[in-house]
Amino acid sequence: MSRVEALKGFLAEDPNDSFSRYALAMEYAKSGNLDAAIAEFETVARNDAGYVATYYQLAKTYERAGRPEDAERTYREGIAVAARAGDDHTREELAEALASLTG
Repeated sequence: MSRVEALKGFLAEDPNDSFSRYALAMEYAKSGNLDAAIAEFETVARNDAGYVATYYQLAKTYERAGRPEDAERTYREGIAVAARAGDDHTREELAEALASLTG
């Protein structure tokens, strides 16, 4: 059984499992299936807005997919979420990625 199949099995048991959905999105991104990765990352962001790591990975995937406006919006959203969560490390990482994107 592949990792994708295993993760889909976990999600069949618990569709609200943010960790498994995030991991599935990462697998899709790693394999170059950017549309599927974006769909899964967007689901995590929508259903579990406090899952801070999602914003960086979603924005990077948008960049890879040639969607810089969506990437910029997602970095900005992630910065706000990380700031509210007191996660300075992730906030700084998102801010650096945003600065790199926008020049």
